[in-house]
Amino acid sequence: MTLHPEVATMLATLDASFPDVTAQAPQQLRSFLRDRRAPLQRQPDMREVHDLTIPGPGGALPLRVYRPHLDGTPDGRALPVVVFAHGGGFVFCDLDSHDEFCRSMAQGVGAVVVSVDYRLAPEHPAPAAHDDMHAALVWAAEHAAEYGGDPARIALAGDSAGGNLAATVAIAARDQGRPAVAAQVLIYPVIDDDFDTESYRRYGTGHYNTSKAMQWYWQQYAPHGTDDPRLVPSKAQSLAGLPSAVVVTAELDPPCSSGDDYARRLAEAGVAVRHHRFEGLFHGFLTVPTLSLTGPARQDLWAMMRGALGAES
Repeated sequence: MTLHPEVATMLATLDASFPDVTAQAPQQLRSFLRDRRAPLQRQPDMREVHDLTIPGPGGALPLRVYRPHLDGTPDGRALPVVVFAHGGGFVFCDLDSHDEFCRSMAQGVGAVVVSVDYRLAPEHPAPAAHDDMHAALVWAAEHAAEYGGDPARIALAGDSAGGNLAATVAIAARDQGRPAVAAQVLIYPVIDDDFDTESYRRYGTGHYNTSKAMQWYWQQYAPHGTDDPRLVPSKAQSLAGLPSAVVVTAELDPPCSSGDDYARRLAEAGVAVRHHRFEGLFHGFLTVPTLSLTGPARQDLWAMMRGALGAES
């Protein structure tokens, strides 16, 4: 395969500079990654951004609510709502790591975005993160209107590990009969712990996100096993009746095959699915705005999300 020159350069840089997560304590890893971050630019500008805490199953649960410079949709409705879980292997990242991405999503989709600072592993093993995401969904259904959001049009979204949380909470909401979820947006999601798929075999080394790292993440998050649909959505007895799905994957990403397969299984269960695999791109690329390919890919994603939420303009 001939990679786009920017992709080849970025993968080489990431392979050389990203730490071996298996060789560090999670606390040291978090500190290292925070120290490497550029200062927050708080762009694009929002009409309102609120940092708040809500009661969560493990105590105070921090949220960040983004309201874009829109009063409503072109047809006069309140804005749809996206409850978003960041990636980071269930072990690291936070509200700040995905601040630019959430702002861009709020602006690009035309939605109120609720970013969730869920509890991290291994201090808080599964299903802690799942339970926090579910608590944030319940809060959004009850309070979205206070921020210009439409509680009848809520999407669950997340990238990487956050995609797992969006998928598992969509199942939990269906099974419990509330809150109503209009869509699930799974961005190169970590669907399962099957490390013998085609994409793991082809791209498990040399493409930044490695099989070794993915195995370590799962060991931190699920030390007692993964035979539970709150951890692995494909373990659910049925996928029927789930909200419409946007599933995007990246070709050079080890979890790609599982994400593609989950999109297929959702469609076979009768779920409306918008699925796109970004060829020649790697895990996490959508949160790298300096990459020239990211902007057009984001526009594709925002359009799919607008379609799933009935907010096309």
